[in-house]
Amino acid sequence: MFYGLIVGVIAGCIAGWVMRGEGYGFLKNLVLGVFGGCVGGWIFSCLNISWGGLIGEIGTAVVGAVALIWIARRIR
Repeated sequence: MFYGLIVGVIAGCIAGWVMRGEGYGFLKNLVLGVFGGCVGGWIFSCLNISWGGLIGEIGTAVVGAVALIWIARRIR
């Protein structure tokens, strides 16, 4: 559980920097990274792509978080 939270915070920070130029704050980065991991896992499973290890988990979560940010901006 703690491992997933760390991955979520890191992924949320990276996605915030990629999409906005800075992070969103600790709690928003955590939520964004955790949900991003779910979305990224779904995207990669649909594309039949698999990453392994810590870097793969962070990369998957970043891709999902970036997708979530992009979708949220399109809805606004």
